[in-house]
Amino acid sequence: MSSSTFSSAHRIYVKSLYKRYLTNALDWTVRRDLWRAQAMQIRAEFEQNRNVHDPRALAAILEKAEADLANKKHPDPYISPLFPGGTKWERNTPPFMGPLYDHEAAPHH
Repeated sequence: MSSSTFSSAHRIYVKSLYKRYLTNALDWTVRRDLWRAQAMQIRAEFEQNRNVHDPRALAAILEKAEADLANKKHPDPYISPLFPGGTKWERNTPPFMGPLYDHEAAPHH
């Protein structure tokens, strides 16, 4: 097991940033064969900064990456049809199966 100077929260943040970059690139490029080249380029950019250990330099790199991602954000990102906001989200929700009127809970006269 390799030792790292970064916390697990930092690794999770970088993985999240990487995934958001890939997802955004896929929003702009529908064809997977063209997207794959972009994904490899994104991976190369992340690998280029892999050995940066200075916290200030790393913070500047991550801040620049977040700003770059915000500038390249797709105005209408792809949403899976079954996810919230998708075209099939709650399209055919099952009806409520409980009683329409609860006679047991109603006060008796």
